[in-house]
Amino acid sequence: MSFIQEFKAFAMRGNVVDLAVAVVIGGAFGKIVDSLVKDIVMPVVGSLTGGVDFKNLYLTLGGQVFDSLEAAEKAGVPLIKYGIFINSVVNFLIIALAIFMVVKAINSLKREETAVPAAPAPTPEDIVLLREIRDSLKK
Repeated sequence: MSFIQEFKAFAMRGNVVDLAVAVVIGGAFGKIVDSLVKDIVMPVVGSLTGGVDFKNLYLTLGGQVFDSLEAAEKAGVPLIKYGIFINSVVNFLIIALAIFMVVKAINSLKREETAVPAAPAPTPEDIVLLREIRDSLKK
């Protein structure tokens, strides 16, 4: 089998294709959640905390004071950008919650499928014959 044929057989497996689809959908889902956090959730949280914009929260390690995060970045000072970290944590929590809900829904569907009782297996012929013999002996 040539290299091309082996690669084609590998790439066309169900698991590889499913994984590729999951990665593409996951990337798009990540962008949606990122926008949800940055554009909807964090402004609401910021307004509840007195207008704080979390993405601009930082600490300088050099002891200097700057007017904004951008000015500190331009100065090349080492920074701890804890506001961006808070945004990332909120982003992660929303993604984790969404995945939990999807997995929970899938698991409930699987439970419903397995809850359906299977039809009883037909009685084997030898058991039927033994029962007939037993019944005829009783008579």
